Amino acid sequence: MLHEIAHLAHIEIRTPVLDESVAFFTNYLGLTPNGEDGDSVFLRAWDDYENITIKLTAHATSGVGRTYLRAAGPDALDKRVKEIEATGRGIGWQDGDPGYGPTYVFTDPDGHEFGLYYESAWFKPSAELKPALKNQAQAYPARGVSVRRLDHINYLGVDVEANRDYLRDTLGALVTEQIVLDDGSIAGSWTTFTNKGYDAVYTRDRTGTNGRLHHIAFATDTREDILKAADIALEQGVFIETGPHKHAIQQTFFLYVYEPGGNRIELCNAGARLVIAPDWQPVNWTEAERARGQAWGLKTIDSFHTHGTPPVEGAHL
Repeated sequence: MLHEIAHLAHIEIRTPVLDESVAFFTNYLGLTPNGEDGDSVFLRAWDDYENITIKLTAHATSGVGRTYLRAAGPDALDKRVKEIEATGRGIGWQDGDPGYGPTYVFTDPDGHEFGLYYESAWFKPSAELKPALKNQAQAYPARGVSVRRLDHINYLGVDVEANRDYLRDTLGALVTEQIVLDDGSIAGSWTTFTNKGYDAVYTRDRTGTNGRLHHIAFATDTREDILKAADIALEQGVFIETGPHKHAIQQTFFLYVYEPGGNRIELCNAGARLVIAPDWQPVNWTEAERARGQAWGLKTIDSFHTHGTPPVEGAHL
């Protein structure tokens, strides 16, 4: 791991029902609105230090727009941009979102768009959002699930290995766990830029469609928060896809729901496991092991393999 990407920063999510999605991210997840720009609304989780956690953009369909990564410093930014340009996947420099500096835009082999930057203005809370403890970015919202921060993103990819290799070889990510099918191909790959178990995941898109999203995930403090998230979903009429339960891969305690635009959202408690070994080797899961379901035996729901955004019309899975 090169440590030249500091962390997964913020994510643009597309939605055909912007107002309903804003209400979900605000009232259910507990994010705080932090400005607008054209057809986009910016929201932030209470302990993210930067200005934006999620950029919700009105669009004809659901799905993921641009994923933003913060470089570890100006030199790291320059080095990674040169490596990206050498792959031929660079789009070029653009102005960053409000509060962010110049951003280099590029794509992965699957066509997902990324933005890499370093300059960032830290969030300054207004009087009503000022926390009691000065080492906290914002006052705890006590609204809905009140997720603490963005945790990870899971893309759907036509070629998992090509995308995995791009994050590893071009951006310096570490591969932590994988699903290896009986034919030797990779059906899923978990990678990290930090000491978390994973920041970016690719799983195989069975429709063969490029550039789609499986889910984005937000971290809670405890497992109990995940159980409460299920109760809150019930009260607010939020659709629960599966969980609460525990994944075998990465051992994440999880709940999956859909936001009104159709995008899958995970509530997760994954912070107990850290990857700190400098010589870490990927943990490979076999096809037979994955067929057993989740950690305590819950079978993986069919929609987990079929639902992605944007939807693919007429797809036969």
